[in-house]
Amino acid sequence: MTKRVVISALCGVLLVLSTGCGDECVDVFDCRSDKGPPPAGKDWTCRSGNCELRDVQRPPEGDAGTEEDAGTEQDAGTEVDAGTDAGTADDGGVVVIGTGAKGEACTASSDCAAGLRCEGTTEAMTCQALHVAFTAMDDTDEMAAVVTRFDEPEPTRLSDAEVDSRYPRWNPAGSRIAFVQGATETGTSTGNMAGELVARDVPLVAGAPTMLANGTTGSTEGFLYLEWEPGNSLLYVRRDGDSISGISRVPAEGGTVEQVTALGSSPAWRNGNTFAFSTATVGISTDTVGGGAPKPLAIAGPTAEQPHYNRVNDQLLFLRPDDARPVGLNTALYIVPVSGAAVQTIAEFSTAAVEGGSVDSYIANPTWARDGSWVAYVRAYFFNPTTGEPELCGAGTSPCTGDPGNIIFLRRINPADGAPVGDEVSFAEGATLPSFSPDGHYVAYIQAGQLYVQQIDPAAGAKVGDPIVHPLGEYTLQTSRGDDHRPRWQPR
Repeated sequence: MTKRVVISALCGVLLVLSTGCGDECVDVFDCRSDKGPPPAGKDWTCRSGNCELRDVQRPPEGDAGTEEDAGTEQDAGTEVDAGTDAGTADDGGVVVIGTGAKGEACTASSDCAAGLRCEGTTEAMTCQALHVAFTAMDDTDEMAAVVTRFDEPEPTRLSDAEVDSRYPRWNPAGSRIAFVQGATETGTSTGNMAGELVARDVPLVAGAPTMLANGTTGSTEGFLYLEWEPGNSLLYVRRDGDSISGISRVPAEGGTVEQVTALGSSPAWRNGNTFAFSTATVGISTDTVGGGAPKPLAIAGPTAEQPHYNRVNDQLLFLRPDDARPVGLNTALYIVPVSGAAVQTIAEFSTAAVEGGSVDSYIANPTWARDGSWVAYVRAYFFNPTTGEPELCGAGTSPCTGDPGNIIFLRRINPADGAPVGDEVSFAEGATLPSFSPDGHYVAYIQAGQLYVQQIDPAAGAKVGDPIVHPLGEYTLQTSRGDDHRPRWQPR
């Protein structure tokens, strides 16, 4: 049975920002991402929140690399030896890098080289490659929460093959992983089963995972925007029919679920107890578990959304739309210190005139390097005609048909004030959902449904060698729920 998630990544955020977000799409790119390329002579259009085919006389389109998804997910389970963390060697977000090579003896992760952590039994601890976790579709069109060593394409499901799963999230020690299993997402208030939020220890052992919450105990029809590391507990956004209804907290070992906000989306932990989130009328706020009312960050603006903390200096990366641009295709990227100092512009909407319109880009899927020294983000390029619907670059007959629809960029950041340093650097074409390793020496991303891992020089941002490519095999990585589907690195 094939199940399709019909709420796109952007739509999932906009559900809290407005009441008019449709079930299937916010823009034409959601339709292409979720439903695939249109038939010959047809094109997708998003009308009143629904994907519809229209007649267009042109060749069939290819996939230009924007985000895709396929739905409620499946899982299964075999065991992966992820080891026992011997110490995070982490001081306020700065990770200590050692010289120990893979397989060499260690007493703590600070003994190990970049990309490695110390794991194993007390008597025989060695440096081993970090894992990356992600959501994928298997070759039967079902979904699975999956983990693999970043340097070895050996994907392992986290639950039984008969059970859907998605959104794997690590605990701060990298010794436990939570995910959602058994859910069915239909995009409507009827027939939607939340499934269960479960967790299991790493390395995996035989037996069922521990249930932390279900739809009843969690007061939700779906666990969205789930976040754990570096928090002391798990945060998720509640779903109520076709809307989202605030943020709840689940203790790390299970127990009573607590509502922490009545409204809001896109929670992002700063540390064990403090987090940021966004709402429709206020924009970004910060909150502390058990710490009273949320504190609005007014300087970011009332339309600011999708905050991301770095771990060093209380700076927030966030998106904000420009009302003068096409709706849904109009976001730019900013940084603001929580202290309320000046907002720094990191990456703006771009436009270039061409015959019949313009080739424009907006910003999506931003993320930090852990120490706040780099940000990564995606520019999504589209042809914006003088008349007619926008069209993703890389396909069709538009002036940008030969150009990539998505490009990942890196930009150096001054940790002192969040200001950009130098120009943005093109990193990977046709790719999306970048994710820095906890030591900042690798970037994982998704391209054509495959996991790529590229080593970088953390001082210059330059690539080091060729990327490690995880072949599709039986899994196609998912992307259209944005940050929900970003590859997640095991903490060091």
